[in-house]
Amino acid sequence: MFHPVSFFIGLRYLRGRSGDRFSRFVSYMSTAGITIGVLALVTVLSVMNGFEQQLKERILGVMPQAVVSGPDGRIMRTDTPPPSLLEMPHVEMVTPITRDEAILQSAQSLAAGMLLGVDPEEFEPVGYYTSRGAIEDLQPGSYRVILGQSLANQLGVAVGDKVRLMVTSASQYTPLGRIPSQRNFEVSGIYNTGSDVDKQLILTHIEDAGRLLRYKKGQITGWRLFVDDPFVVAELAKEPLLDDKRWSDWREQRGELFQAVKMEKNMMGLMLGLIIGVAAFNIISALIMVVMEKQAEVAILKTQGMSSRQVLFVFMVQGASSGVIGAISGGLLGTLLAYNLNTILSVTGVSLIAAGGSLPVVISPMQILVVIVGAILLSLLATVFPSYRAASVRPAEALRYE
Repeated sequence: MFHPVSFFIGLRYLRGRSGDRFSRFVSYMSTAGITIGVLALVTVLSVMNGFEQQLKERILGVMPQAVVSGPDGRIMRTDTPPPSLLEMPHVEMVTPITRDEAILQSAQSLAAGMLLGVDPEEFEPVGYYTSRGAIEDLQPGSYRVILGQSLANQLGVAVGDKVRLMVTSASQYTPLGRIPSQRNFEVSGIYNTGSDVDKQLILTHIEDAGRLLRYKKGQITGWRLFVDDPFVVAELAKEPLLDDKRWSDWREQRGELFQAVKMEKNMMGLMLGLIIGVAAFNIISALIMVVMEKQAEVAILKTQGMSSRQVLFVFMVQGASSGVIGAISGGLLGTLLAYNLNTILSVTGVSLIAAGGSLPVVISPMQILVVIVGAILLSLLATVFPSYRAASVRPAEALRYE
């Protein structure tokens, strides 16, 4: 098979001779280092992607992603949502909502949460996580609530028990002082998302929530927007709103959590990327040793008519081949490990009860491709200096004492 001479010699130097055991060992360790680095980076990023996706589904998929309300925090409900909201990019659905901070009191404990008044006839994502009861049980005038499992445990209540809801924002003055708006509600359902949302959200009928908050008839807090990707709310927040409407989204309550997850993901990627960087430095060390050993051979090649550019390409092929082999092998092995990670952990006896029984893994082909290409480019960059030193060898000086 025909090969360009520089490419052929570069691959021949990569295999090495039987006497160059130490050089071959350093070259193999460089390839192994890149393989391990890429494997670890692909696996960890896949797990972090899984955690991020799980947070998006269990937290941002349940809590209001964005709410558009009036200047005073209230708005009159209409039969259909405003067309201007439905026409916004990324918006899939618009439903009415009434919400405010509330305090729950049971016979055993006290807790705070976010009261959500919803319309059972509209789409409500908490319904997918309801283990007891149903969203349809929230009928107007029934004064029922659906609590998260964690919140119900904290209050020591079950389905059928009574809890007292108090809203300080709707307090009123009495001869005994300022008293918050309050009323007894019956627990009609329990939901469980497996996240800290279970300690926060309290669902009731939108009309019952309006009466507790002392809204006028037909008033709601605003329109709830469901978007295709919760992370686009920063872009949507810049869209102009009619009639001085006010915008709020999940970043006000959960922004710090997702910023921390994003920072942790970036830091893990940086630390594991340093492994690839160390392996790239090993390529530099291996190539420098090869260049020192091959000076006489390089001089002979130059006397035979090989140009400095061809010599440069010889050693770049040798060094980059380690990076290409290591990056592709690491990418394939990392994908295979991430795909079977939970099976491997269960076989080795690692308990994942705290993680919900299994690690969430989301494999992103584009992300893996970026990691592989990045490792190859870093390896190629590491070959520049040793290859330049080889190309600058002068035949007369190299062969003087031969």
